[in-house]
Amino acid sequence: MNAKKIYTTQYDKMTQMPVARLVLTLCVPTTISMLVTTFYNMADTYFVGTLGTSATGAIGVIYPLMGVIQALGFMLGQGSGSNISRLLGAKNVERASDFASTGFFFSLIGGILLAVCGVIFLNPMLYLLGSSDTILPFAQVYCVYILCAAPAMIASFVLNNILRFEGRANLAMVGLLTGGLVNVVGDWFTIKILGMGIEGVGISTMLSNYLSAGLLLSNFLRNKTLTKIQIKRFFHKNNSTVQIDKISERPLDSDDDRQNNNTVNTDTNNRKLTEKIIIFNIILVGLPSLARQGMSSIATMLMNRFALPYGDAAIAAMSIVMKLGFLLFAVGLGIGQGYQPVCGFNYGAKKFDRVRKATYFTWFFSTAVIAVFVVVAWIPAPQLVSIFRDDPEVIKIGVPALQYQLMSILVIPVSFCGNMLFQSTGMSGRALFLSCLRSGLCYVPVLLIVVPIFGLFGIQIAQPIADVIAAAITLPFFLSFLGKLKRAE
Repeated sequence: MNAKKIYTTQYDKMTQMPVARLVLTLCVPTTISMLVTTFYNMADTYFVGTLGTSATGAIGVIYPLMGVIQALGFMLGQGSGSNISRLLGAKNVERASDFASTGFFFSLIGGILLAVCGVIFLNPMLYLLGSSDTILPFAQVYCVYILCAAPAMIASFVLNNILRFEGRANLAMVGLLTGGLVNVVGDWFTIKILGMGIEGVGISTMLSNYLSAGLLLSNFLRNKTLTKIQIKRFFHKNNSTVQIDKISERPLDSDDDRQNNNTVNTDTNNRKLTEKIIIFNIILVGLPSLARQGMSSIATMLMNRFALPYGDAAIAAMSIVMKLGFLLFAVGLGIGQGYQPVCGFNYGAKKFDRVRKATYFTWFFSTAVIAVFVVVAWIPAPQLVSIFRDDPEVIKIGVPALQYQLMSILVIPVSFCGNMLFQSTGMSGRALFLSCLRSGLCYVPVLLIVVPIFGLFGIQIAQPIADVIAAAITLPFFLSFLGKLKRAE
């Protein structure tokens, strides 16, 4: 099948298949991918938990650093992918390939720089992340391997997002699934068979990420994708001007335009983003992802610092709760990631009714799915925490924190649907603001207020309170823009 035929087939699928079925088709592999990524991160916690509480705490300390790595990957990946989906919807495949190439090669550059700086400033960075003296030796060993894996981790996030935004979620799933399985088996083999301790977990994580990156890249090298990744595009196009069709907010608000036309006319109502370097455009659109992940890392670092006076058990317990809470969050996020290419592709094709239908379906469906998981996880909460660290003090702290998190996680779909809607449609300003809410603008003030008042209990309830506040702020933005899309139809 030639390239034109492949594109035509994919375009028809993204713009004509019934919306609910299309979102479900794409969200199944993305949800599996998210769960696999979460499971192999949890596998590290599980196997390290057999080494002691301080070793488990080391995983919690390094968690913010991995959040920074993910933040860079999501920024470049979501920034590239959002532009790519809209360009493919507008039938501009060549320009989409320019974005794919630029995003990928910048991911390698960013990963290398992060690894070098991290190794140079290793100990100060670990103390800043909340390490205690007893946790430090374990954190040092694990952190070096995570830093060495940084280029592959960032590149994997970028390649995964590009494939998803093309509507090729199955290809993205295979690469992540393989790497995740290798990581879990590697953890078991290096700890249980070779007795390498936390160093074995680090080596396993590093090798699995390079394997995932290689498998994801192979899809582009074997011409199984709509876009191409080529070094010549990176060097030749990076300093060229860019024009991207973007529906501005003004036409959606304009009564005159609606009276003259029932649709948003491409020629008269589109704004052009001109004379902007491709990488700047990627960063601009991807900045909400960087802010969301970066805020999460800062929030985790602050939580570790607040938990430090309560001992290694508190840090370990909250680390476990974060991993278990993210498992449920990952389910909703995976469904949302299946929604994003549908949203971006159809927005670029000016099919606003499909954007609205996809948004409402994703919101309601993800809420229902998460509700089922919450019910299933509530009663066996003590058993879930003890899987990772069978320490009475860790269980005592972790179980109520997990149950508080379960109560609030039902409102999270409002936050991620609103954020993804604006990011996928190129509304980077609103997306940036909303992405900063959950783990930053809401969580940090809540943490600073409740912990001095309630102590350890404040640490346990800070994130659930922030989740509710963030959802309440997001909802008006979310519904208002969907109303504008309806009028634009």
